[in-house]
Amino acid sequence: MDLDSLQWDDNGLISVVFQDHQTGEVLVLGYMNREALQLTLDTGKAHLFRRSHGRVMMKGETSGNIQLVKEILVDCDADALVIKIEQVGGACHEGYRSCFFRKLVGDQLQVVAERIFDPKEVYGR
Repeated sequence: MDLDSLQWDDNGLISVVFQDHQTGEVLVLGYMNREALQLTLDTGKAHLFRRSHGRVMMKGETSGNIQLVKEILVDCDADALVIKIEQVGGACHEGYRSCFFRKLVGDQLQVVAERIFDPKEVYGR
């Protein structure tokens, strides 16, 4: 299978779930375009198409919390990826190990994880 076999959406993106390669913990849901996936393959470090920035960025480019790629899985429809990674530091821009740090309890969101870094110190916001 080559990159042309993947089912890119109308914006040229594919959904990607980033998962800890040892524990299976889901850390991030993001999107890649062809350039981001190629950079990921070439460097062994996760790159994403950041919709909020309108460009490809290496995960951890600002924070230093990089993701080292161990394995890339493609789903049966070839329209989504699971990338198993070694997470260095926190994956979430809000300072948590995972972006999935909240749990829906009834109709309320409850934080279920501890912050591992202060986003204000890292991002200045």
